[in-house]
Amino acid sequence: MDELDYRFLCELAAQLRVDSVRAAAAAGSGHPTSSMSAAELMAVLLARHLRVDVADPANPANDHLVFSKGHASPLLYAMLKAAGVVTDEELLTFRRRGGRLEGHPTPRVPFVDVATGSLGFGLPVGVGLALTARRLDRLPYHVWVLCGDSELAEGSMWEAFEHAGHEGLNNLTAIIDVNRLGQRGPTRHGWDLGAYAARLGAFGWHTIEIDGHDPGQIDYALADARATRRRPTAIIARTCKGRGVSAVENREGKHGKPLEDAEQALDELGGPRSLTVEVTAPDAPATPYRYACGALDLPRYEVGERVATRTAFGEALAALGTARGDVVALDGEVADSTKLEAFAKAHPERFFECYIAEQQMVAAAIGMAARGWTPYAATFAAFLTRAYDFVRMAAVSRAGICLVGSHGGVSIGEDGPSQMGLEDLAAFRAVHGSTVLYPCDANQTARLVADMAGLEGVRYLRTTRGETPVIYGPDEEFPVGGCKILRTGGQATVVAAGVTVHEALAAADLLAEDGVSVTVIDAYSIKPLDSAELVEMARATGKVVTVEDHWPEGGLGDAVLSTLADAPVPVPVSVSVPVSVSVSVRKLGVSRMPGSATSQEQLEDAGIDRGAIREAVLSLLR
Repeated sequence: MDELDYRFLCELAAQLRVDSVRAAAAAGSGHPTSSMSAAELMAVLLARHLRVDVADPANPANDHLVFSKGHASPLLYAMLKAAGVVTDEELLTFRRRGGRLEGHPTPRVPFVDVATGSLGFGLPVGVGLALTARRLDRLPYHVWVLCGDSELAEGSMWEAFEHAGHEGLNNLTAIIDVNRLGQRGPTRHGWDLGAYAARLGAFGWHTIEIDGHDPGQIDYALADARATRRRPTAIIARTCKGRGVSAVENREGKHGKPLEDAEQALDELGGPRSLTVEVTAPDAPATPYRYACGALDLPRYEVGERVATRTAFGEALAALGTARGDVVALDGEVADSTKLEAFAKAHPERFFECYIAEQQMVAAAIGMAARGWTPYAATFAAFLTRAYDFVRMAAVSRAGICLVGSHGGVSIGEDGPSQMGLEDLAAFRAVHGSTVLYPCDANQTARLVADMAGLEGVRYLRTTRGETPVIYGPDEEFPVGGCKILRTGGQATVVAAGVTVHEALAAADLLAEDGVSVTVIDAYSIKPLDSAELVEMARATGKVVTVEDHWPEGGLGDAVLSTLADAPVPVPVSVSVPVSVSVSVRKLGVSRMPGSATSQEQLEDAGIDRGAIREAVLSLLR
C-alpha cells in the first residue's frame, strides 16, 4: 500500500467517525463510541476489499456485509454515505420517525440482508449466507461479518463458529472488533486477543491478530481472508472504543449515548469531510444456480387409514422439493423423528444438517431466505423455543421461512414433558405477521405443507407424533385462514385442532347418545383464524368449547376468545376456571404438568380427551 492510499484510508476512517458522531448527535441517541472503534476496519473493507455493485443492490454477485454488532449502525450508515447510497441529509435523519435509518439496521436499507441488533444473531445468519453461496447459489461472493467482542459470550456465536469450521466456509470472514468494553464494563477477555484466537482456532478457523487501527495491517488481513482456502477466517482486531475523542476513548460508561460535546469531538476528529468511495463492483455478472422444477404430486392417503402427520409432512416436502427447485430443508439432527429424512433422501443436495444447534438452524434458514430460497427447518416443537429470539428477528428482518415443529403436545406419550411442545402455538401466534397451522390428518398436512411455500413471513406448522385417522380426501382444499365444519348441531360448538379434532368427533358421538347435538370445527388455521365462521357458529349455538393439546395460555383457546371479543357476539365470554355463574365459552387445555403415560392416558390426564369435552359441553347446558 502506498502512502497516498494509506492517508486516504486514515481520512476515510476519520470521516466515518465524524459522521457516526453527527448522526447520533442529530438523533440525540445511538451508539457512536461502538461505531468509532471499527472505523478503520470498515474503511479499508469498503475502499479496497468489498465487491458490491452500488447501482444494483440485488446483483447476485455482490458480497454481503452483516453488522452482527448492529448497534454500530451509525458506522454502517456512514459507510453507505461514503459509497453514495445515502445522502448527508438522510444520514442526519438517523432514528427519526418514518425514516429508513433505524436505530439498528433492517432490510429497509439497501445492502442490508437481515435486521441485526440482537447480539449473537448476525454471524449465524452470515454462516447461512456463506452456505447458500457455496451449495445453493454456487457463486463466489464473500460474506463479511462485523462482530463485537461482547457478543462472543453468546452461545449462538459458538454454534456459528463450529458450523462454519465444520463446513470449511472459506467464503466467510468474521471481523471481530475487540474494543474491550461492553455496555456495563469490560468484556470477559478484554484485549486478550490470544484467548479469542485459541478458541476460534480450536473450532477450525484461520485466525489473524491485528491492530484494528492500522490500515496496513487491516488491508493485509482482509486480503489474506479472501485468499484463504478450506476454512473461514477470523480477523481479531484490537481497537479502542470511542477512538479519536479523548472524552470517550477507552472510557467506561460511554456506551449507547451520544457524545456530550459533539462539536468539540468533531473538532478533535478534524471536522466533517466529503470523501467518496468508488466501491469495486464484482468481477463479472453472475446467475445463481437453480434446481429443476417439476409437477407437484403430493402423497395421497385413503380415508380411514392411520398416518402420523409428521410422516405426511416428510413425504409432502419431498414431493414439493421435486416441484419447486427453490425449496431447501434444514434439520436439527432429528430428521428420523420429524420425517424430514424423506426430503434428505429425495434431494440430498438441498438438505442441510445443522445438528443440535437450533439457533444456527433457524439463522441459516433466514440467510437462505435472504437469497431467495424457500427454507423449511424442522425439529421438535419443544426445541424450537431455544431459537425463539431468532424467530423474532426473522420477523423483524421480513424473512420468509417455514418452521415445522413435531411432537406437539402431551399426545406424544411416554417420553414425558421435556419432549412435549406445549408452548409453541402461543409463541408463534405472538410473532408479527406469522402464520400458524395445525393439521389433524395426513391429507390436510400434505396440502398445508405445499401451501406454506407461497406465504410470506414466518410460517409455522405443528405435527403430531402418533398415527391419527385420515378423515379428509386427498383432493380436499384447506385455504389458510379457513376452517372445516365436520359436524353441525344446534346446542354447542366445539373448536379443536390437530389431535383434539379426533377427540372432538368422538365426543360428538358420545353427546349424540346423550341427545345433544354439537357443531365440530377443525380450526387447522390458528393464525389467521376463520373469524367469520367462528362468530357465526357462536351466534348459532351460544355456547363454545375450545380444546387443544397445549397449555391453556396463548394457543387455540385464546385465539378463539380474541375473535369473539372483537366481534358483536351477544353472549358473555369467560375462561375455564371454576365460577359460580354459567359461562358461554369453556376453554380446555393441558392444565397440569404431564408425566409418562400412553398417548390416550395423557389426553385423559390433561383433561382434553373425549370424556372431558363431553363433560364441558354438558356443563354449559346445565
